[in-house]
Amino acid sequence: MPPSSRPTLVTGASGFVGAAVARALLAQGRKVRVLLRPQSDRRNIDGLDVEIRLGSLENTASLAAALEGCGALYHVAADYRLWVRDEAPMMRANVEGTRLLMLAALDAGIERIVYTSSVATLGLSPGSIADETTPSTLGDMIGPYKRSKFLAEEAVRALIAERQLPAVIVNPSTPVGPRDVKPTPTGRMIVEAASGRMPAFVDTGLNIVHVDDVAAGHLLAEERGRVGERYILGGENLSLAEILRRIAALTGRKPPSLSIPIPLIWPIALGAEAWGRVSGKEPFVTCDGLRMARKTMYFSSAKAEGALGYRARPAQQALADAVTWFRQAGMVAA
Repeated sequence: MPPSSRPTLVTGASGFVGAAVARALLAQGRKVRVLLRPQSDRRNIDGLDVEIRLGSLENTASLAAALEGCGALYHVAADYRLWVRDEAPMMRANVEGTRLLMLAALDAGIERIVYTSSVATLGLSPGSIADETTPSTLGDMIGPYKRSKFLAEEAVRALIAERQLPAVIVNPSTPVGPRDVKPTPTGRMIVEAASGRMPAFVDTGLNIVHVDDVAAGHLLAEERGRVGERYILGGENLSLAEILRRIAALTGRKPPSLSIPIPLIWPIALGAEAWGRVSGKEPFVTCDGLRMARKTMYFSSAKAEGALGYRARPAQQALADAVTWFRQAGMVAA
């Protein structure tokens, strides 16, 4: 059973998934403490009854202070970008920051840890649906984000084996829904499509899941998950064409009908990345994104459903909630 009498620390609570996890814990009556950088955008936790501790994953003293007196830890924080000018900060935050936090949790005597990995760490085969057993190597990882999450999960696994770290690993697929304030790369796609700015698409596919179902899966992993095991928290496998069709229906627009072969988009991606290096803004289309799109990113949540009792609502509801929230936030015209 989760240790409810002592605070639970959530990292990344100002972010999309972390905020949903914090809200789910509060709904259970849990005491929630959050670790934030001084400059973090706090819109996602405004009005929540949480204790704020300032620090960062690179600051070991702040980690120890944040963990003091806690019974459980949800490590959700991550630098989630599909393109960066310099990957070193992402590696420090996602890999070394995770290792430092896990070591601090061992020193603090934390009883239960839920580590938020990603389906990005799993292998993919053309035309197949991946699960927790699908093999992958670092060489399979496309781009710095995937590499960083692969190495971070490896660091957690090593500490489980060597130091008996009491951690359960969850691998969310592609969360969508309310409070995607940044927004995430997938959220950006929804905003562009809902605004009628995606006239064409590539032939790929994603596993769409409601962010609140991902949060509920985190809590189930704490309560019922086995230490050292990984659990995919996913939803519905849909082609990108179908996702865009549904978004168009939700917004009263015509869906894009033009499917462009990936090789034809390479020059656009190269140009977008060149501009990104000058402007500092993340390109909407990237070379790594096109490499990933070559395979459908379809996943099975059967293990989490059977072992944890995890359930996900239909992707249609997740997309509808995302579009509604983006409208309310002024990112998509009503």
